[in-house]
Amino acid sequence: MELLSNPATWVGLLTLVVLEIVLGIDNLIFIAILAEKLPPHQRDRARVIGLSLALLMRLALLSVISWLVTLTAPLFSVWGHGFSGRDLILLGGGLFLLFKATTELHERLEGVTHAATASPVYAGFSLVVAQIVVLDAVFSLDAVITAVGMVNDLPVMMAAVVISIGIMLLASKPLTRFVNAHPTVVVLCLSFLLMIGLSLVAEGLGFHLPKGYLYAAIGFSIVIEFFNQLARRNYAKQQARRPLRERTAESVLRLLGGQRRGAAEGAESNTAVASDEAVFAPEERDMVSGVLKLAQRKVSSIMTLRSDISWVDLDDPSEAIRQQLLDTPHGMFPVCRGSLDEVLGIARAKDLLGALLAHGRIDPLTDLRQPIYVPESGPVMGLIDTLRNARGQVALVHDEYGTLQGIVTPIDVLEAIAGEFPDEDEALEIQAMGPDLWRVAGAADLHQLERMLGTEGLVSEDDSYSSAAGFLLAQLGRVPVVGETLRHGVFEFAVTDADAQRIRQLEVRRIGRGDAGEAAPA
Repeated sequence: MELLSNPATWVGLLTLVVLEIVLGIDNLIFIAILAEKLPPHQRDRARVIGLSLALLMRLALLSVISWLVTLTAPLFSVWGHGFSGRDLILLGGGLFLLFKATTELHERLEGVTHAATASPVYAGFSLVVAQIVVLDAVFSLDAVITAVGMVNDLPVMMAAVVISIGIMLLASKPLTRFVNAHPTVVVLCLSFLLMIGLSLVAEGLGFHLPKGYLYAAIGFSIVIEFFNQLARRNYAKQQARRPLRERTAESVLRLLGGQRRGAAEGAESNTAVASDEAVFAPEERDMVSGVLKLAQRKVSSIMTLRSDISWVDLDDPSEAIRQQLLDTPHGMFPVCRGSLDEVLGIARAKDLLGALLAHGRIDPLTDLRQPIYVPESGPVMGLIDTLRNARGQVALVHDEYGTLQGIVTPIDVLEAIAGEFPDEDEALEIQAMGPDLWRVAGAADLHQLERMLGTEGLVSEDDSYSSAAGFLLAQLGRVPVVGETLRHGVFEFAVTDADAQRIRQLEVRRIGRGDAGEAAPA
């Protein structure tokens, strides 16, 4: 009763059961490997018989070692310190635990895996059981020595061994899955072995370490590991709440060598880029990156701006309209009266020319199609469905107040994926002028600019801007003058053409090879 009423007994029993179970996982794995050599209907019986014999062997070893540690009579002396049979047992067991824990930790931290080879020929039942018993005798040494090092009472040691073997018999497969899924638990228990081995060596050398210190250290470590597992579980739940498409996109981007933010991931990202360059061409990575990022983009980031829209004004003379249609290389036009805020419809250039040739004028009721409107804050993925059902028609983009802000076509979606496809009257918005120099239009898409420069951090996180000019305005807080520069990481942005209202053109120059950082005016 005195033993049962002692709290240290229950703490030692619980800790020892956990350690015995974790230490027995490798034993279970090797028993399963040996059992695979038997026919399927004999495997479970061999496993039960093997573990039952192992229990008897461990109890016998516990009894022998517990008796040996009572041999306190000095056998010889070294430098004035007498060594008894107990000291030699503790010293040898401690060194064994230190060696076992160190080698196991080294293998797990180095990522060494043990592969089992399947045997095509079934072995005899008695031979396999004998192998299981011999194997368990070897694996029992660390468990038995750990029990001796953890507690002082033989009944507690035996109870812990019986409980751990019973649990392994009843729940061997769930236990194996749990330990394999939580490698930090194994590392923690191997660290406990190092502590126990050190305490046994100290005991063998004559230095007494109270068991309470071990229990306190182990208990504190278990609490920390509990919080670690809780944090990992919460993180996994948080990740699971993110859309599957978003998580898949990030994974594919990493495989394709896409850059990732964070200094801690820099080396890993560089390794990914280096390994993928031999498989994926830069153009292929850019296209896949563009496809995967479509789900994160809004219509406003790919539309043609209001100021760049080519439109037909019905108030103009018929000859002026005809000449405009012939001179402008576009297939579709918004048709308005007086201004872009008075849109009457959408028409193909050839239909407008046909109406002018046939009737000398354009009839809004018969020659125009009803316009399709989409909000500028809408997702590009939804826009694709709209354009697919529009049968070749363009879509007009409006803001929350109903004001026309731009126009979007299937070509704009394609450019978001594969880069620019300029018309005859247009120039590339991003032109490489040299190895580390680019000429960039103020209206250039920031997503495309990031891909061209091979950097990140330019695109607005809240979608407040989507162009190169918008990036500079957001960083400076005003319209810059010609010649003004902005430093962003290893790139320098210099304004080359601007007026009091907008930035028309800028140059981007690479001035270093380090990691990207925050933007700063120069």
